[in-house]
Amino acid sequence: MQNWDEIRTAAFVARLGTISAAADALGVHRATVTRHIDALEGALGAKLFQRHARGFSPTELGGALLRIADATDAQFGELVRLARGGMADMTGVLTVTSVDVLVPLILPVVAAFQARHPRVKVHLVSSDRVLKLEYGEADVAFRIGPKPRHPDNVVLPAGRIPVGLYGPGPDADRFAGPGAHTPPTPYFAWAAENIPADRVCLTSDSIAALWQAVRSGTVAGFMPAAMAAGTGLVELAPPRDDWDEPVWAVTHVDLHRSARVQAFIRAVKDHPV
Repeated sequence: MQNWDEIRTAAFVARLGTISAAADALGVHRATVTRHIDALEGALGAKLFQRHARGFSPTELGGALLRIADATDAQFGELVRLARGGMADMTGVLTVTSVDVLVPLILPVVAAFQARHPRVKVHLVSSDRVLKLEYGEADVAFRIGPKPRHPDNVVLPAGRIPVGLYGPGPDADRFAGPGAHTPPTPYFAWAAENIPADRVCLTSDSIAALWQAVRSGTVAGFMPAAMAAGTGLVELAPPRDDWDEPVWAVTHVDLHRSARVQAFIRAVKDHPV
């Protein structure tokens, strides 16, 4: 194969399952993804995917391609990390990733960092997909909830978000609650003991989605106090200190000591979210 871009495109389709999702992740047009898949299948003389109404499922050959592409990507990511880690000059691009709800809290950190280092361009990726630091997809990641435990990452506290119980009125009786795979939090444990299960009408595995649902005013539930400001929502219970959501700044061990990452971590410490 002469074109790594086609292999990488096929790997994204195999991983995400649709042309549109792969195109969004790669930042290209859907037609480009389709052209890459057709060219690669033509060169191989075999099908990489089964097409169906819901998207694309990898064939056995497609699964093999994904494993090979992931291994190659990891090796190239290692090369990139070694190269970046040796750079002492404060230029280039620093990629920072976060879930959508944290972006307003992170922007002051980015502004403080760029005020000190104007030659560094910050690329902010707002996504519910957890970017892989070990593959070089991001330099710094902000995570919310339980402390991340990946052995190759350096995890630092970046602040805490006060959380309260809010609803459209004091008599609210329709609540949003956690799904089966939602990360455990003290406020959901409190809710399980104090809110009848038959009043929970909406669940989600995404804490960010639950926050947005409560902010919309259609259901009661937990969300950050800052999100409730100006909405007209009513606080339904006195807030507790253990309801606060911790925020973490995460870097890969190979990049943690690079000049750009260290400078950004200093900005996080000076301006916690």
